[in-house]
Amino acid sequence: MKKIGIIGSGIVAQTLGAGFLKHGYQVMLGTRDASKLAEWQNGPGANALVGSFADAASFGEIIVLAVKGSVAKNALNLMGHDNISNKTVIDASNPISDAPPTNGVLKFFTTLDRSLMEELQETVPSANFVKAFNSVGSGSMVNPSYESKPTMFICGNNENAKKEVSIIIDTFGWEASDFGMVESARAIEPLCMLWCIIGFTNNQWSHAFKLLKR
Repeated sequence: MKKIGIIGSGIVAQTLGAGFLKHGYQVMLGTRDASKLAEWQNGPGANALVGSFADAASFGEIIVLAVKGSVAKNALNLMGHDNISNKTVIDASNPISDAPPTNGVLKFFTTLDRSLMEELQETVPSANFVKAFNSVGSGSMVNPSYESKPTMFICGNNENAKKEVSIIIDTFGWEASDFGMVESARAIEPLCMLWCIIGFTNNQWSHAFKLLKR
């Protein structure tokens, strides 16, 4: 099992960290405030390491970026570009602005012609970004219970990185659906908007998407 470096200390980082631990991976969470992870380390994260962003990026053979979209670029700088060069980086972030939603529809600080992941890929061209885990709530990210496997939409420029992430997605109880190159993040990131509408309007946060094929 490869070592996983997770950047972030929020619920997504903690959920995915616990999921990787459950499935036998070595895990380090990178944070700017270790106190945010104290309770988690006393529970599901008991076997995880905690360090700085740079520590986690250096530790991980695969990196998970699980921070607010507005700080994602800065997080890359704190991680150290050399620490993620030639590594698979699972980008779970979304470009959600600070403005409140309108009738349940989130506002993004990007446009349909420019995704956050494209900006991240240009910031560190040597890293292999793969969009994943951005269009479902944290409660369903790891081995959710549905009638059938839900779909995790992914994209990225590196085929080997996408295969690597697809194995993780399958382990976590999902079916990966590869939607191509980095530009496809322009469509995958707004799935977060669609997912959240049901939550904001109906207070229902346990759903997931599934791609049906014939």
